[in-house]
This record gives sequence, C-alpha cells and structure tokens, in this order.
Amino acid sequence: MSRSVFKSLHRQPLVLGGERELVQFSALLAFIVGAGGQTFLSVTSAFCFWCVALFCLRQMAKIDPMLSQVFRRHVKQQAVYPARSTPWAR
Repeated sequence: MSRSVFKSLHRQPLVLGGERELVQFSALLAFIVGAGGQTFLSVTSAFCFWCVALFCLRQMAKIDPMLSQVFRRHVKQQAVYPARSTPWAR
C-alpha cells in the first residue's frame, strides 16, 4: 500500500510568491519611504522599489522557498570543525 505525501502538508508559507518575512519587510520599507517623503517622487520610488523587490523575491522563491533561512544557517556555520568528539573527551 503506497502512501503519498500531500503538497499542502510540506509547502512553505509564501506571500505574493515570495518568502513571507522578506515580502513583508520590503513592503514596510517601501511604505516608510513613500509615507515619509510625502512627495510624488518618494511615492514613485517606493512603488518602483517594491515592484523590483517583489520580482527578485519571487525569483528567489522559485529557486528555493527557504533560501534566506538556508543562507542564514550557512553564515552561522564555522569554516573548520576540529577532528575531536567533545571538549571533555580524553
């Protein structure tokens, strides 16, 4: 008897096609720039920034839906791990 894994059980939570945290952060940043400047130029530049950021985040999510989390974990890891089991081993 074969059992299948449903996609909905292991699908990543994406918003507008990108990672949730990054999309929300870019929208917040665009809102701050647009509302902070209160000029046509600042609103236009904020909208353009958000469109470009959303496009890039969608492309990143197509490659890997957890790309930023994988990158953060990669940066945390050490370059070299010494060849010993524990510091308390004799």
